[in-house]
Amino acid sequence: MGAGFFNSYHLGWTRVDARTLLDDLEAAGLRPAHPVTGRIVLDSQVPGAPAAGGTRSPVTRDQLLSVAGLERLDGIGVRLWVGHDLDVLMRIRRSGHRVVAVEFGLGGLPAEERETAVHAIRATVGRASVLCIGFVVDREGVTTGTDWDGVVVDGSAYLDGWPDAVAVREDVASRHPQLAVMDSVAQSPWRVFGSAVLSV
Repeated sequence: MGAGFFNSYHLGWTRVDARTLLDDLEAAGLRPAHPVTGRIVLDSQVPGAPAAGGTRSPVTRDQLLSVAGLERLDGIGVRLWVGHDLDVLMRIRRSGHRVVAVEFGLGGLPAEERETAVHAIRATVGRASVLCIGFVVDREGVTTGTDWDGVVVDGSAYLDGWPDAVAVREDVASRHPQLAVMDSVAQSPWRVFGSAVLSV
């Protein structure tokens, strides 16, 4: 399985946004508490990085909600469980320009569970923050080397490959040298590009 991912970008991130996201993800079947042990584990590993490395720290739900708003930290990671042996690594981090990136690593999931996760994440990111300024979905991880912060937030980084879908604000789409000349679909408040626009 490849290093697939789903990244979303948000302005004005708060503890309320973090709580809304975690509650919605849990309702959609992506749970921070392990289904057997009930443990919630913070994980410093970066989504898409090799499995070795990273530190894991057990926390309570209240502790997770406290740190997920990034009031005192620049980033956190947590395992979200799809089943007793299948998980998605979610990382919430500051990416600069008052923007918070929420990244989901999809590489460890079989195809059916990956699709379930993609649709659950897509359904929740817009509700998590009314200021979701864009997202990118790459189920196979073809574009892991792309500077997605630079594409979605700044509209300046070059795309060296195409994900399944990338959504950016209208002003970013119009000034980005590649996106400005590509066909897209309007899904307010974004322009959405890619081969899988209708499946996200």
